[in-house]
Amino acid sequence: MDFKINRETVPAAENVYDGVQEQSVELDYILPDYYPDIFRLVRCEVVPVISGYSITDNRLSYELRCDIRILYCSEGGSSLQCVTQRQNFSKTVELNKGGENLTARLTPKTDHINFRAVNKRRLDLRGAVSVKISVNGETAQEVISDAFGMNIQVKKTPVRFASKKISAEKTLQLNEEIEISPAQPPVMSIINIRCVSPECEKKMISGKLLAKGAVEIKLLYSCEKDGGAVEPLSFSLPYSQIIDIDGIDDTFECTVIPEVVSCDITPSADKNAENRIIKCEIELRLICSAVKTASVMLGTDAFSTVYPCSVLVSEIKAEQIPVIYDESFRHSAKISEGDNVPQTIYSMWCTPKNINTRLSDDGKSVIISGMLTYSMAARDNAGMITMPDKDEAFEETINLPDNLSGCTVSAEISIRDVSYNISSEGILSAKSEISAKISAYSCSSINALTEISVDDSVKKQRDGDYAIKLYFGIENEEVWDIAKRYSTSVNAVIEENDLAGDRLESGGMLLIPIVT
Repeated sequence: MDFKINRETVPAAENVYDGVQEQSVELDYILPDYYPDIFRLVRCEVVPVISGYSITDNRLSYELRCDIRILYCSEGGSSLQCVTQRQNFSKTVELNKGGENLTARLTPKTDHINFRAVNKRRLDLRGAVSVKISVNGETAQEVISDAFGMNIQVKKTPVRFASKKISAEKTLQLNEEIEISPAQPPVMSIINIRCVSPECEKKMISGKLLAKGAVEIKLLYSCEKDGGAVEPLSFSLPYSQIIDIDGIDDTFECTVIPEVVSCDITPSADKNAENRIIKCEIELRLICSAVKTASVMLGTDAFSTVYPCSVLVSEIKAEQIPVIYDESFRHSAKISEGDNVPQTIYSMWCTPKNINTRLSDDGKSVIISGMLTYSMAARDNAGMITMPDKDEAFEETINLPDNLSGCTVSAEISIRDVSYNISSEGILSAKSEISAKISAYSCSSINALTEISVDDSVKKQRDGDYAIKLYFGIENEEVWDIAKRYSTSVNAVIEENDLAGDRLESGGMLLIPIVT
């Protein structure tokens, strides 16, 4: 008797490497002659950035850059001085194995920084940064979609997966000169830079991807106003880029993630010899990915109504396209009170750290937790410039749509706005508007048939000669399990008992027709 098996090849995401690499950061710096002596250290920041990476011969190589900024005050002066340094490191990772279409996600963060003034002209810094590394590839899995002959019955389920992926990157340079308002004082030195690029607009035009967005820059600079104040300044630089991605068309779903690789801001003199011009040199990387989806029916179980049958079932992980949606929430924190409240606050901002995402126990909501670091530039009651940090833990529960319960989730956190208030009781509090971009993946792991073997040399032995059997079913029981138990077809059971679907809506007596 003819027996035919139809097979499908399903691409699956495969994790090739997950790990963390650490890099020590050390700086022994002697001030140039044009810098004043160190009297009081104010703040130190080390910002790690991945400037590029490549994967060849089962090895990941990447470039790690650390931008160092140390702020201090000189004796007799309250104006901030800023020391900037940049360190570059070349790092490699041996991957566990190779794979097709390898992609890497590298997330750097500062672990700890200790800094001190060895003397009035010398700075010493010791710290460490780490890079969380995840490398994913793609493997082809061959599974059974259907089978025919030898009275075979195949249980099938629809699976939607990413059938084709295309990726590309484009780096662009943004160069601009910004003239500050006449109402603001001239720049002495840049003391803090926050440069981000929110999600951009994207549009398909003639087989090319158009990305439009803006880089948002917020900076603080020191000036001579009021004996050395700190001034905030914010502006944005727009961009519009056409990205060539071979093979892309309207059937693909596209995403573009902008990443700021470097942001160099320097003051420059205008025609009146005052530092009122801000020169911006920004390197922006656009990470583009396009995915085409497909849906197939895959076999998950099989049996023959007449012959003994054995099956081999393997777990496959079909890569899913996440459902992405935005949520927002607020966070409030008490920063200080009483005599610890600064005399003047020039600016306040907030930085998310160590963000964790997990599903609730019932799988119907996502719980986002982590740390929010509130920072400010201020003048204390002694008239000194200070830039303290305040860490606040947070946890937020966000309900998922009903059709996403039981999925896996991840979230990216960004701060939209930070405001502060000093109450009549002398309590300084801050509020932050937080945006959460949640990616929800439906359960992508499924046990699928990879082999079916039917022995046609012998028939199944029945316990009697009958055409119909009685069976008492229980609520929510699968008709497939009943049919497999009695070696009959699912359709025969459904038709004989006028069932509405492939599960029993309620318990009760069933007629089981025997198919030969």
